[in-house]
Amino acid sequence: MKSADKHRKIIRAATKVFAKKGFFNARISDIAKEAKVADGTIYLYFKNKFDILISVFEQEIGKLIEQITELINKENDPKVKLEIFIAKHLQEMKKNKNLAEVIHIELRQTNKLVRDYRKNSFSNYLNIVSSIIEEGKQKNIFRQDIQPDIAKQILFGALDEISRIWGSGNEMGMDFSVEDVTEQLTAIFQQGVLETDHES
Repeated sequence: MKSADKHRKIIRAATKVFAKKGFFNARISDIAKEAKVADGTIYLYFKNKFDILISVFEQEIGKLIEQITELINKENDPKVKLEIFIAKHLQEMKKNKNLAEVIHIELRQTNKLVRDYRKNSFSNYLNIVSSIIEEGKQKNIFRQDIQPDIAKQILFGALDEISRIWGSGNEMGMDFSVEDVTEQLTAIFQQGVLETDHES
């Protein structure tokens, strides 16, 4: 009999295994061992390894979408909404370094299943940024020449790189807090998108 708790347990185990070994080197048996379940149990919940990977993204990114959407819906200022997105993403990636590693590596692979996910479900996450940019343009807070679909990729690229450095065990000497990075990244990014009348 399936259970939601066991499903979550497998997802957590898979995230850890994928982060440590990489998707292609990871085996179903590795995930089963980490989750402390029989190999066959995995197939009660998932079709294959790709299905598990997509489920990792769906569950974890889905939670982030819900949390960020709830927070930004309480705000009217696009500048504040942008800062909320940046802060929440960084908080989650620093807390869950396995997820950050999986996102960084696996979203760049070329398998069609992952490409399709990247174009569909994952894009819903990044579209939060483009919708904030669009709102800022409509309110004449952000520059009219900013293209939201380009801006969201630029911002995510910066967020992803910060997460990668954190996940490297601070080998690059970057021992900054979430608050420090949020403040810096928000300031730099907003300086680029703000209309001159809204720079203060």
